[in-house]
Amino acid sequence: MILGNFSAWNIQNVLIRVIAAVILGGIIGLDRGMKHRGAGTKTITVVCLGATLVMLTEQYIQIYYPGLANMNRMASQVISGVGFIGVGTIIISKHRVRGLTTAATLWASACIGLAVGIGFIEGGILITIMMLLSLHMLPFVERFATRHSHYCNVFIDLEKSQDLHTVIRDLKDAGVVIDSMDMSESRIIGEGVSVHMVLYMKKYSERTEIYDILTKSDKVVSVDFL
Repeated sequence: MILGNFSAWNIQNVLIRVIAAVILGGIIGLDRGMKHRGAGTKTITVVCLGATLVMLTEQYIQIYYPGLANMNRMASQVISGVGFIGVGTIIISKHRVRGLTTAATLWASACIGLAVGIGFIEGGILITIMMLLSLHMLPFVERFATRHSHYCNVFIDLEKSQDLHTVIRDLKDAGVVIDSMDMSESRIIGEGVSVHMVLYMKKYSERTEIYDILTKSDKVVSVDFL
């Protein structure tokens, strides 16, 4: 172990594991809290501490009650249980799903707590660093890829399903390829339909042209690009 062996059961190692859980969970939570996400410093730190306690309890049972402990059982319950907490941070609004990253961060923080709780502090530190790098660097990569992508997702609300034929014809006349499409009842119009299309454009600069094509029809009530 690079930082030492923290797997031995003594008060010093227990304190080091708990402090490491507070620091690592706090760092991740502080990063999310500064962005005003659903789960901030307190939530993620408590999740990380709770997972650490589970593994400490497992080791305690294994030492003082040999044969009764199952190191995999309680850990698996933590991983599945935190998933229910993460569901509460996911919000679907206007065709967009928000909170998935926060839910994933909660789950990963619990896993870090499990690692730290059993004494694998190096693994917890490494994953914390990689999580922070991913949360800060990947959005730039994603935005760059999106700006240069030939595909776009668009949601349109129509007064009637029959109006969809006109929209499809206009898009094809403009040289836009409809890669996939699905239709459901509109949440905006009582008898209208909501259509989700994945469009392929020969040039990624054609997005404004697609918007003009869709909005010129008086049958199209709303247009939303992802």
